[in-house]
Amino acid sequence: MLLARSENSTERFYSLSNQIQQEKNVYYETFKSEQYSEGNITQWLIWFLTCLKHALLETEESMQNILRKAEFWEKHKEILINERQRLMINKLFDDFFGKLTSSKWAKITKTSSDTALRDIKDLIEKGILQQEEEGGRSANYTLQE
Repeated sequence: MLLARSENSTERFYSLSNQIQQEKNVYYETFKSEQYSEGNITQWLIWFLTCLKHALLETEESMQNILRKAEFWEKHKEILINERQRLMINKLFDDFFGKLTSSKWAKITKTSSDTALRDIKDLIEKGILQQEEEGGRSANYTLQE
């Protein structure tokens, strides 16, 4: 707690408590072994600093993603994008797992496969999406860099 407070700042741009939650098993193992040691807390300090490092790296990754998303929307602010397309683009930036296919698009946006394919093709024409090398029934799409 003292190490965390030593920053003399009321603002945090990282979540140490979230990282501790993710690493709680290692925390308990380290704490248990140090609790019965002869007062040497070196291993616990190593764990704490490693956990802090992971929290900072996680925050850096999140901030980079936020900046990429903001840059994307700034770059494409003049392009007409419907609500389904906006939803799916945001999902691609935030929490989309796996490959984007027209069937996933249709399911998420609750539209027909034809509407999903029209939305996707429209974004391809606008230079926002690109089709991956795999074609045919396994066609999938990603955001253009």
